[in-house]
Amino acid sequence: MREFFRGAGMLGGGFAFWRRRPAVMALGLIPAAIAGLIVVAGFVALGFTLPGIATALTPFAEDWPAPWEDVARFTAGTAVVVAALMLVAISFTALTLFLGEPFYDRIWRAVETDLGDPPADSSYGFWRALGDGLSLVARGLVIALAAALLGLLPVVGGLVGGTTAVLLTGWLLADELASRALAARGLTGRRRRVLRRRHRARVLGFGVATQLCFLVPLGAVATMPAAVAGATLLSRSLLEGEPENRAERRPETPTAG
Repeated sequence: MREFFRGAGMLGGGFAFWRRRPAVMALGLIPAAIAGLIVVAGFVALGFTLPGIATALTPFAEDWPAPWEDVARFTAGTAVVVAALMLVAISFTALTLFLGEPFYDRIWRAVETDLGDPPADSSYGFWRALGDGLSLVARGLVIALAAALLGLLPVVGGLVGGTTAVLLTGWLLADELASRALAARGLTGRRRRVLRRRHRARVLGFGVATQLCFLVPLGAVATMPAAVAGATLLSRSLLEGEPENRAERRPETPTAG
C-alpha cells in the first residue's frame, strides 16, 4: 500500500508544478477544455437515450412482475453508465493528448528540465499521436465492455463493475501517460512493460488517482496538465536504481507502451 500511495502522491507532485511553471501548465488546459466539451456532449446524449437503451437490453423482463422489471432495467442502465464513464475517461485522454500534443510536450520537457538530466529531444509526430490515441480507445472499449458485463451482476454489479473498471482504466492511463518519458530514454516497449510490472503498485496508484480525479465534474480538464507532469515524475521514479545500460535498450520514437 505504501507504493500505491507513493504513486498517487506523484499526481500531487504534478499539481505542484503549477507553482513552478504556471504559464506552461495553463497551456494544457486549452486542449483539455476542448476535449471535455466533446465528451460531455456525448455523455449528455447518452443520458437522454439511457431509458431506451436499458429497455432494449432487457426484453426478457417485459413480462416480469413489479418490481423485478424495474430492477432489471435499473441494473442494465447502471452497467451502461459504468461502461460509459470508463470509456469517457479513456476517450478524453486520447483526444486531449492528440489535440494538445505540442502543449503537453512543453509540459513534459519543462518537468524534465526542472528535475535535471533531461533526455535527448525526440519527435513524436502527428501520425504517432493518432495511432496511440486509437490504440488507447480500442483498449478502453475492451475495459468498458468488461465493466458493462460485470455491472449486470445482481445487487453488486455496479460496485464490482465500477471498481474493476477504475483499476483497469487507471493502469491504462498510467501506461499511456508515462510512455513518452520512458521511450525518450530509449526503453523499448518490452522493457517498459517489465518496468511497470516490477513497480505495479506505484503505477496503479498514480493511475487510479488520476482516474478518480477525471470522474469529478470538470476534474479531467483541471487534472490533465498535472497528470502529464506527474507521469513524468512517475517515469523517473521507475528508473531509480535501474542499470543505465541494458541490451534491450535502444533509441526509438516514443510510443504508447
